[in-house]
Amino acid sequence: MTDYLAATMAMLGPAQNRYAEPSAWDRLHADLGIRLPADYQLIVDAYAPVQLNGHLRLGHPATERWNLGQEIRATIQAWSEVPWDELDLDADEDPRQLLGLEELRFGTRNGLWPLASTDRGETVFLDAAADATRLVVNFNETWAEHRMRFTEWLYRYLIGEDMTGPNSSAFHPGPVKLQHLPMSASERPEPWYGPDRGM
Repeated sequence: MTDYLAATMAMLGPAQNRYAEPSAWDRLHADLGIRLPADYQLIVDAYAPVQLNGHLRLGHPATERWNLGQEIRATIQAWSEVPWDELDLDADEDPRQLLGLEELRFGTRNGLWPLASTDRGETVFLDAAADATRLVVNFNETWAEHRMRFTEWLYRYLIGEDMTGPNSSAFHPGPVKLQHLPMSASERPEPWYGPDRGM
């Protein structure tokens, strides 16, 4: 069985742990009222705030800019304001049908929690009711369900599988491109690349 955390980090290269701070996670978890998955925390601590392959963004709970807690709260608020009952949705556009729920909740103990987003408008959610083994992704008015942990999802995303919906691959051949997100208005971080992966 594949160790997806090890396989993903092998693609991304050595961990940098620039902002790794256990107390920041403790504060975030106390504020949210849930614990985010351990594999997700390890990836975030190792590389974030970062953009992967020019699209996928990960925030960090210990930074002022690209702060994970602020991003989670803002995303929860935006999605909670969607009037689901008033929308005329097809089956693939209604996450309630995908998840078998009468009511959709964001940011509750059994609701959806945003973990990552892309510049293409995709949002990756953790289904807190599924004990870190179900992710739900929104992309272009459609929803996709993945019964897996975050690092397996990320690994499959980086190797070019359709992980945000049909025909959604964002594959980039060659090493994974990583770029720190700017920590000030004037900063222009240079990208760097993970090891060769024979792709």
